[in-house]
Amino acid sequence: MGTVTASKTMRRRLTGWDVAALLLNLTAVGAMALVMWAALLYARPAVNLAGDEQIAQRIFYIHMGCNIGALAGFLCSLVGSGLYLFTRRLDWDRVAQAGVEVGTLFGCGTILTGIFWAKPAWNTYWTWDPRLTTATITVLLYVAYLLFRNGIDNRHTRARFGSIYAVFAFLSVPLTYYSARWFRSIHPVVFGGSNPEAQGDFETIGPTMSQTLSIAMVGFLVLYVALMWLRWRQLRLADRLEELREELET
Repeated sequence: MGTVTASKTMRRRLTGWDVAALLLNLTAVGAMALVMWAALLYARPAVNLAGDEQIAQRIFYIHMGCNIGALAGFLCSLVGSGLYLFTRRLDWDRVAQAGVEVGTLFGCGTILTGIFWAKPAWNTYWTWDPRLTTATITVLLYVAYLLFRNGIDNRHTRARFGSIYAVFAFLSVPLTYYSARWFRSIHPVVFGGSNPEAQGDFETIGPTMSQTLSIAMVGFLVLYVALMWLRWRQLRLADRLEELREELET
């Protein structure tokens, strides 16, 4: 009887948004499983690489997926911050914060996968290459955003500071993207050009590699949307609880 009552209560509490979030999460899990299959099994090896470098090249798909997730998160923080400054609605600040948090998570993934790829390609885990340096600075700028804003108690002051900071922090994103083109860099250029100084480049991408790259980018975007949605709802609930606590105290 108690189980039946609990089941009925749970059904009443489930909203359309809950079901949508559950479906989105399941889609993200399926998408990531598909990305792993394509990256490890479906994509053909790069014919101009050999040994450990050829095996490590498969990290490229995860690396690019993390890149897309980081870009989406930082772009979302820019849009959310701009809309907050224009409307002063805290929902947009939550979008900006969630974008920074999820984008920073993917940014760390980009750096970590790059480190493991660099060892067989460049014979070192790390070098102060312009692309690696600017990418690290970008991630650190957004880590600082989270540290600074968490030290401010007033919600609106915190939101105003975070929004202004996020707008300026985004300037590092295009700088990172163009760093391999503007400066002498050994990092390969994947889209819209080439880098004669690149080391470990695989030059041309065959059909299975380009398809796997597309699968990875779409799959990581789905994962990004799922994480972003979950974090935004969590932040909104936390703010609502804080409002209720303040009402009880007054």
